[in-house]
Amino acid sequence: MKLGVSTYSLYQALKSGEMSIMDVIDWIADQGGEHVEIVPLGYDLPGNFALADAIREKAQARGIDISNYAIGANFLTETEEQYQEEIERVKGEVDLAARLGVKKMRHDVARSEDLSIRNFNANLELLAVACRQIADYANQFGIVTSVENHGFFVQHSERVQALIHAVDRPNFKTTLDVGNFVCVDEDSVAAVTNNLPYASIVHVKDFYIRPSNQNPGEGWFKSSYGTYLRGAIVAQGDLNIPEILRVVKSSGYDGYISLEFEGMEECKRGTLIGLQNIRRIWDEIN
Repeated sequence: MKLGVSTYSLYQALKSGEMSIMDVIDWIADQGGEHVEIVPLGYDLPGNFALADAIREKAQARGIDISNYAIGANFLTETEEQYQEEIERVKGEVDLAARLGVKKMRHDVARSEDLSIRNFNANLELLAVACRQIADYANQFGIVTSVENHGFFVQHSERVQALIHAVDRPNFKTTLDVGNFVCVDEDSVAAVTNNLPYASIVHVKDFYIRPSNQNPGEGWFKSSYGTYLRGAIVAQGDLNIPEILRVVKSSGYDGYISLEFEGMEECKRGTLIGLQNIRRIWDEIN
């Protein structure tokens, strides 16, 4: 297992200008992180091959891997022309991933106001065709593409699996976020167990969870069925992080684990405490 950090965890500092992406890579390496996951929020990366080269060289100089490149995408478009344009845009992002030197890339697949299973089933093949084309394109670079369980529409463990099986490519898997399942009111331990065989990389995050009839105020958002959620420092929230990590470790998973911090605390402190907690809990698992 290699433990590292998503650059998204330091988004507060990136957005404010306190840190650059190079500063973030240095910071992760200084905290003992073994890899960095590149999420282009808070810095402009898409289409910027010079910056991709600089990031690759910086990570190499600091002795850490670049584990994954994660981008947004939406193949539920209004027209066929837009659909094809989005596929081609994501293929361009694959080129950038290859320039970064990564062998794993996550892209989103869809957003929709209609979150019903009926709508999902109606659009499954459309999404699968797009993902299949991108996976085939990425295969020339030895890149495994993946869908993450987030965005509400493709967030349940069974929907993620349905898409993986519909795409039917050995290099199309899932970026398995252990926390995001609660956003669709699914038990995280059960969902992680369900989808671990298909994981290309594992995200670890935590949430505070409050009932739908107890509005906690500012900083919270709602799950699909109204539960209140807020990002937490890993192992300080309401998810059973020790059991989740036990399930991951017991499965024999030995790939990248990427910390995602999205709490309200200062981002460097929140990320560092979470990183320390993951390492300690992992090492304590027999």
